[in-house]
Amino acid sequence: MPMRDVKIPIDEIYVPTKRRQTLDAEKVQALALDILENGQQTPIWVRRDEARYVLVEGLHRLEACRTLGERTITALLVQARRF
Repeated sequence: MPMRDVKIPIDEIYVPTKRRQTLDAEKVQALALDILENGQQTPIWVRRDEARYVLVEGLHRLEACRTLGERTITALLVQARRF
């Protein structure tokens, strides 16, 4: 199944605790300024879970958009790998 870009509500994205610990506030601020000037150039990656989206890649972009007061974000919906 091909991956596709979708607009999803930021409030529906779950950020795993381990990933949240890597957050760099300075990087978020720099990205927020860039997004303000140029728009979101690269989608975040999420996968679908039971009732929500789970962040796979793009923590700083997600937080930058949240900082800017965005309600939705462009995301690439990817499939969870099964081992």
